[in-house]
Amino acid sequence: MTIKISAKSGIAALAVVGIAAVTACSSSSSSSTSTAASAGSSTSASSSANPLGGSTPSGSVVIGSANFPENEVLAEVYALALKKAGVKVTTKLNIGAREVYYPQVEKGAITIIPEYNGTLLTVEVAKTSTAKSTADVDAALAAKLPPALTVLNPAPAQDSDSITVTQATAARYHLKSIADLGPAASQLVLGGPPEFKTRTDGVVGLKSVYGLTFKGFDPLDESGPITLAALTSGKVQAADVFTTTPQIISDKLVSLTDPKNLFAAQNVIPLVYKPALTPTISSTLNAVDAKLTTSALLALDAKVIVDKEGYTTAAQQWLQSVGLG
Repeated sequence: MTIKISAKSGIAALAVVGIAAVTACSSSSSSSTSTAASAGSSTSASSSANPLGGSTPSGSVVIGSANFPENEVLAEVYALALKKAGVKVTTKLNIGAREVYYPQVEKGAITIIPEYNGTLLTVEVAKTSTAKSTADVDAALAAKLPPALTVLNPAPAQDSDSITVTQATAARYHLKSIADLGPAASQLVLGGPPEFKTRTDGVVGLKSVYGLTFKGFDPLDESGPITLAALTSGKVQAADVFTTTPQIISDKLVSLTDPKNLFAAQNVIPLVYKPALTPTISSTLNAVDAKLTTSALLALDAKVIVDKEGYTTAAQQWLQSVGLG
């Protein structure tokens, strides 16, 4: 998988991708710009220049976010749902990279933050873990998290690497999963970041896990505008694209499923400061995540990144659409 150095490589790159596409997401792009993060900023975010500054009202929970749009809108989803359940909530959005916010959750300065189970596991909790499936990743997290921390139920939604093709390519070769590429791979050029060529969860893994040998490999950027332009123009016929990149909607792309778990699970999951956890918090956030699919998260990203909709508005509309608003 792509190691996401800040909060999530796929998503950190996503912020850059969305903004570049509209106005001119990730291990190598670990933080989106302040402008990107604040484009749809919620009015309930901390007004302090330092998101960790200021006091926390007694009896409230603090919901934080990393510094890219997807994580910020997820934090607003959690905050609005908990407020509706009667929990006193303060939000501190746009905190920064995982290296900044993770210690704050561990000591209780932040109560809850939207996380991504695979990257949380391999970046902070158990760096040598080889767990791949959602169940295995979550089991490893449960076994290895520090005593002060816990995670709740994972959402079906994932922001992960995927092999993505155009609708025309999917129709031509009858593609729904990576496994379906078997007869066609030798006719297709694959695109992705340069390091994808030598990764075990890149070209190497595509051959060893799925038996795929592509016609060629074209080094591009990391799920960014260069990759998307190459894919839509036909310069490459398949590419490594993160599953919640908004252009999947606007360019009508198809992310192939990964039945053999080449890419480790990256489910959205609440990371919680355990002493502050209550049955209300647990049941509320579990209900939210049960409704949060990858397609729903992709749509939320498109609203806040492409359509420039406010985080609070987008979050409230989604909660209402699934009967939780």
